[in-house]
Amino acid sequence: MKKLNKLALVALVSASSAFAHFQMIYTPESALTKGKTIQFKHIFTHPFADEHTMDMAGVESFYVVNKGKKKDLKGTLKKITFKGNHNSGKGYQSKYKAKRVGDHLFVMTPKPYFEKNENAYIQQITKMIVNVAGAPTDWDTELGLKAEIVPLTKPYGIWEHGSFTGIVKSKGKVVPYAEIEVEYLNRDVDMKRNKMGKDLVEAPQDAFVTMTIKANKDGEFTFAIPKAGWWGFCALGVGSDSSYKGKELSQDAVIWVQAKPMK
Repeated sequence: MKKLNKLALVALVSASSAFAHFQMIYTPESALTKGKTIQFKHIFTHPFADEHTMDMAGVESFYVVNKGKKKDLKGTLKKITFKGNHNSGKGYQSKYKAKRVGDHLFVMTPKPYFEKNENAYIQQITKMIVNVAGAPTDWDTELGLKAEIVPLTKPYGIWEHGSFTGIVKSKGKVVPYAEIEVEYLNRDVDMKRNKMGKDLVEAPQDAFVTMTIKANKDGEFTFAIPKAGWWGFCALGVGSDSSYKGKELSQDAVIWVQAKPMK
């Protein structure tokens, strides 16, 4: 595979499936009224269509930040087989005692995944925030990651039909005009049986499965959220690393946000 520039690599990896790849750090609820032990599923999948569940290649790092203090969680990961509606894939589960009030900012860097169809790797540095008792602490913390979406909207405090705004960065530097894929988690996750549920909504056409938006010159983007649930945002190929094991690497930034229904 001859050398590609970053924009060409993004287009190539994006085209490897009809729908987008998303690394997930999943738990059912992001806004807790009080502290508790929370359960996670860590899977690499296509959230809307669920037509293929990828095998995670391993994990480089997994940690949480609360009130500025970082705690390593890699040792809490346990291997699982997760069943999608069309196949099963290798993933992980973990649990964490979210007892302290405030934001618990989880960050996972999986090992690069080899996309055989394109002879290239994908690595999605993923963030997800759980809040306890409504007190904001760390939700907008910038970590200087190789690929990062820094939220300007609390990812756990969004009403259905609200919006989410973020800034795409790489090692603290803004990435102008970044391409961002957006997908809705279109099913319930069975936490006990490690499997996906059935479709919640039907897309009228593939453009509604993986929605693509672009950041502005300052790396900022805003997306209006049409439905309650979990939404994934993936900024493609914005990371500082462009190769792995002698092959092309798309190093992406992922963040998950949850919108709640207004009843």
